[in-house]
Amino acid sequence: MNLMHLKYLVEVEKTGSITKAASSLFMGQPNLSKAIKEVENEVGAPIFKRISKGVEPTEKGREFLKCAKAIIQQMDKMENLFKPEVSDILNFNISVPRASYAAYAFSRFVSELDQSRRFAVNYREANSLDTINSVLEGEFAMGIIRYEEAYEDFFLSLLADKELKSEEIWDFSYLVLMSEQSELAVKETVTAADLENYIEVVHGDISVPYLSETYLKKTAAGEHNRVFVYDRGSQFNILDNVQNSFMWVSPLPESELKRNGLVQKRCTDIVKRSKDVLIQERHYHRTDEDKAFITELFKVRDELENTLKKI
Repeated sequence: MNLMHLKYLVEVEKTGSITKAASSLFMGQPNLSKAIKEVENEVGAPIFKRISKGVEPTEKGREFLKCAKAIIQQMDKMENLFKPEVSDILNFNISVPRASYAAYAFSRFVSELDQSRRFAVNYREANSLDTINSVLEGEFAMGIIRYEEAYEDFFLSLLADKELKSEEIWDFSYLVLMSEQSELAVKETVTAADLENYIEVVHGDISVPYLSETYLKKTAAGEHNRVFVYDRGSQFNILDNVQNSFMWVSPLPESELKRNGLVQKRCTDIVKRSKDVLIQERHYHRTDEDKAFITELFKVRDELENTLKKI
């Protein structure tokens, strides 16, 4: 067994297919299959099992791959200790929920970057489970996950099991977002009865533990007509153009509301509390850019907290 074989196995897990892994590794499939078999013979247990869409790790295989990733990561760190600095590129990457306040903080962060330096910034919006996996795989250095109070035990247990460090950013109540042309926009607050005949806009890929997405959509359909979207641009367009639509959201900055012709209201008889939590690998050391973004994020949160006192 050698380091290259470990990298082969990690790539197979990442792609879920020996064929795809062989292609990305620029090698023949028979050679990759042979390498996998050699490792399995050496450890005395199968690492992958075949499924309808390709392959997936066995239970023992998952444990093996977790160790393999740790070895690869440590080897990379050791090699980098003796590599000269060949680039002055500033790098920043983070995976976040579809939260307008986070996007607003991110835009302010980017505006403050040193324009005299080259930089590569990667900002992705995704659901919580995808974000956790992305941080574990090393695709993103940090992530922000969002979960409702009812699922806090699950997520805290998951983070502990994956040995991820977490820091609470915001514990908030959802607001009702709607067009400023909506009949409800003139009300100081709205009620569940006000929303009965309205169309609810929902993010279609929200992952809730141990409940399938199909099940969630079926149960949700009984309460309101629903439109499932997958990006913030679509949600704003629907809310603006379909005046009898609404959406449960984390608080938005005033500038975002005005730009999209929207208003946000409290709902007096439905309280939906959620948390946004920053996650990272336990031994990851934040860069100056990481710290600058987090500072901006907390600033925006505090500004919104002050605005909410007026609603």
